Amino acid sequence: MPYVIINSSKLHYRVIGHGSRVMLAFHGYGQNSAYYHPMEQALGNDYTIYAFDLFFHGRSHLHKRSMPLSKKFLQQLIEHFLEKEQVQRFSLMGFSMGGKFALTLVECMPEKIEELFLIAPDGIRTSFWYNIATYPGWLQQLFKRTVVKPDMFFGLLRMLDKYNMVHKSLLRFAHYQMDSTSKRLRVYRSWVGFRELNFDIRKIVRLLNKHHVAVTMFLGEYDQIIAPKRVGVFVDALDKGELVVLKTGHSYLLQDVAALLHRKRMQGGR
Repeated sequence: MPYVIINSSKLHYRVIGHGSRVMLAFHGYGQNSAYYHPMEQALGNDYTIYAFDLFFHGRSHLHKRSMPLSKKFLQQLIEHFLEKEQVQRFSLMGFSMGGKFALTLVECMPEKIEELFLIAPDGIRTSFWYNIATYPGWLQQLFKRTVVKPDMFFGLLRMLDKYNMVHKSLLRFAHYQMDSTSKRLRVYRSWVGFRELNFDIRKIVRLLNKHHVAVTMFLGEYDQIIAPKRVGVFVDALDKGELVVLKTGHSYLLQDVAALLHRKRMQGGR
């Protein structure tokens, strides 16, 4: 399996497809690079897709000396990858939390980017729960203790469910991602480990427009994690932006986008 290794941190990736164009792809929370395999039918003839495991997922490892992950260190890793694979220009695809990695590269190397595909991306708007996890002090310590003693957390979920205070799909998502110690630890490490991957979205828009990058945003109509109304303004500000809303939720959005792109290719479209 191919890796990029710097200072005991290693970023794992897999190669999907055999096209002449290059795409770097970043998966969502709780997934790994294998989730991009459905894109092979859709894009594999046109693109060689390098799908990366995010840190704390799959085979990638972020050494404690590099915690939290900085934009500069991520840039160094990708520059090392580009040199290794002899890549000059590339397209980007980021799903959910992987959107933060894609937006980091937009910020660090916009001149190298041909296209940007964002699928229900994190990073456009920072969520309330993300802020809680990354604030210093007692709130962060409380969340950290939840990793070992989750009873209070699950009690809160039951109360929210009882009084219909949160959409049930959000509750199912939260319960699934927190139902074991290893999963809770991954949540904590991911939220805290990626806390420096925040963005000035107006700057991102300026860079994309300046470098004439075509942006396609895919959202799920029933997505309660990354709702369309939260990120639609971003697309409106782009010179070359397109918004595609599919009748699906968050969990299956990546697969549904792959199916949509495959149908378009079979019909002779983009």
